[in-house]
Amino acid sequence: MIPVTTFAGKKVAVFGLGGSGLASASALLVGGADVVASDDDPQSVIKANAAGIPTADLHDVDWSKIAALLLAPGVPLTHPEPHWIVKLAQQAGVEVIGDIELFCRERARQAPDSPFVAITGTNGKSTTAALVAYLATSAGMDAELGGNIGTAILSLRPPAAGRVHVIECSSYQIDLAPSLDPSIGILINLTADHLDRHGTMEHYAAVKERLVAGVQQHGTAIVGIDDEWCRSVADRLERSGRRVTRISVRQKPSPGIYVEQQRIVRAMPPPYPGPHAGEEVIAELGGIGSLRGLHNAQNAACAAAAALALGLEPAAIQAGLRSFPGLVHRMEEIGRRGAVLFVNDSKATNADSAAQALACFTDIFWIAGGKPKAGGVDTLRPFFPRISKAYLIGEAADEFAATLADQVPHEISATLDKALAAATRDAEASMAAEPVVLLSPACASFDQYRNFEVRGDAFRKLVRALPGLLEK
Repeated sequence: MIPVTTFAGKKVAVFGLGGSGLASASALLVGGADVVASDDDPQSVIKANAAGIPTADLHDVDWSKIAALLLAPGVPLTHPEPHWIVKLAQQAGVEVIGDIELFCRERARQAPDSPFVAITGTNGKSTTAALVAYLATSAGMDAELGGNIGTAILSLRPPAAGRVHVIECSSYQIDLAPSLDPSIGILINLTADHLDRHGTMEHYAAVKERLVAGVQQHGTAIVGIDDEWCRSVADRLERSGRRVTRISVRQKPSPGIYVEQQRIVRAMPPPYPGPHAGEEVIAELGGIGSLRGLHNAQNAACAAAAALALGLEPAAIQAGLRSFPGLVHRMEEIGRRGAVLFVNDSKATNADSAAQALACFTDIFWIAGGKPKAGGVDTLRPFFPRISKAYLIGEAADEFAATLADQVPHEISATLDKALAAATRDAEASMAAEPVVLLSPACASFDQYRNFEVRGDAFRKLVRALPGLLEK
């Protein structure tokens, strides 16, 4: 745990008592703050009380005595309108912050020069964060991984000289962290997402930009430039005097890092001291199953850039990439039965994310569906020729069937177990060299599962129960 001492002796309201909220309340208490917590869900309040966290109806507290409102990232801050607790705090002139902000203030007080890598983007941020932490650890560094990836930041070990904190940041978390100041900031990409919480793409992009705009004076901002939004961000950062490393899998920035023919290459303007006329191969990606696809090439290039900024040599980066096991629920290779490969991509909760998985294979027996998102799977039409058959589950099944129509053979399986049984049967009967049973739902999970992790765990359990499976 990271004790939060910056509010010692002050009263702090905490709202939202999920994992990060409970960790924040506990860290504040240990650091000497006077905490009063609440949640719209009575069961969460009961859980907090059981953990020794004081609770109260925050409608009734004296807000003139509250130093700050610690808000869980899932609670609306601005759109579609501020939550009632936010309105109360704003009316009282009380600052509204999140757990990332508490970490930043504690780091500034305890170890301001400790390495802090913050990662954001629409897609790929979890894989990139996990990969940066893995590269650092495999090279012998002391690394902590947390944030939006699933481990509350304040439950990690405290900032210290030489200890690297690798933190995945969602747009919600950035919105609550006005002092966010990583030593290395990564913005991977930007496409439309979470507009229900940010109102417009312009606001969403501006929130994401704050992470790299806040990089410390002598730090490094790493920005993917393969979309227009991020290219503009990189240009603005450079004009402001920031040190920017551009990343691309579609062009050759110089200076910058790009991927070509499955090689991560660093390009530098002359004069360049190395032997490759201004270019240096940092690592080879060929044959690394956990980093299949163009999207993972972008993730790996961003992670390699961060590793270089942390002081790792190319040989150490190559070794780490080769042994990286991959991210659970994201292109996770569970095993094989005969020629059939089973892949868990439950984290693909929208069409853009599913597209990244579909682009990696050519003979796909696709399990898709769940709670649908706006747009459905219409944008996936370019990948339809790769799909041998689709098996549709959940609330989206009928909508997806209408989109697939006569272009992709499909059946409505309704549930995951039935879909897997049918997909396995058909994949094993196919003549393909490497048929792939792929769970990449392009949907949220909330119609049948509590979250995408539970859905992915259920798929993995079902696959591992298949007789004769050779696990990865």
